[in-house]
Amino acid sequence: MGRLSQLDLNLFRVFDVVYRERNFTRAAEVLFLSQSAVSHALARLREQLDDPLFVRQGRGVAPTPLAERLAPGIQEALSLFQQAVARTRHFEPRRDAGHVTLAMNDELEPSLLPRFVKRLRESAPQVRVSSVRLERASLERDLASGRLDLAVDVAQPTGAELRHTVLLHDTFCVVSARRRRLDVAAYLAARHVTVSSRRTGLALEDLVLSRLGYQREIAVRCQHPEAACRIVADSDLLLTMPRRYAAALNVPLGNHLLPMPVELPPVELHLYWHRQMDDEPRSRWLRAQLLALSERPPISGKRS
Repeated sequence: MGRLSQLDLNLFRVFDVVYRERNFTRAAEVLFLSQSAVSHALARLREQLDDPLFVRQGRGVAPTPLAERLAPGIQEALSLFQQAVARTRHFEPRRDAGHVTLAMNDELEPSLLPRFVKRLRESAPQVRVSSVRLERASLERDLASGRLDLAVDVAQPTGAELRHTVLLHDTFCVVSARRRRLDVAAYLAARHVTVSSRRTGLALEDLVLSRLGYQREIAVRCQHPEAACRIVADSDLLLTMPRRYAAALNVPLGNHLLPMPVELPPVELHLYWHRQMDDEPRSRWLRAQLLALSERPPISGKRS
């Protein structure tokens, strides 16, 4: 193994991203480098450490035993360096907000993203914001690599590297094109629209209803909440969905939001970030902007 004084410390950033992504192409995208530049950097590090570090595995790469031993220390060192640099510069949102990337499910976007963008622009008018699809399988890697700044999702089991806190609680309501009285019997006698990205299987609310001994008739199954709301607007069908989503989508359609006649557990949304961003000023500021939205009421829809 080469002497430490001969190591180019910039190469450890490349090592860290390749280790997390397990793929040279994705690592190059994260680092804004060409794939050949990533390969060249690793070749230099391999020579210094006298180890291949990564070996081909399927369409990606796998770390060698030495790489596995090095990775935690390298990640910790990079995190400490990043925090040290951040402490030397006062964070100024107008200057430092930059490009913010937030992952969330598309049904959450109409109720949360407009308010988040509005709040960011109050302090950082030049901020750029990207809302992207949430991929749970790669969430930890995406947050660690900086591909994502934050993510919003329902409560999920996480490893030690991810931090999370409750962002919002939401309750279910029933969306209807007309005002009507709904008790349990009327709700179960009606026909319903349900939203699911899966081809088969029960939606969340149907799973809960089945545990309570209830079963409803599904007339239409679709993939997107907006489509479901439009179907309800032109029919006598009912749609059960979280109130915040419902309020944001149904105001322009004129649908009514009715109380849910069956008590269902509330939906709990969490805000996720990577451990290494705990004390990073920009991340702390972004988290504060999102958490502040939980203190504001959602947009009101027609209530009956």
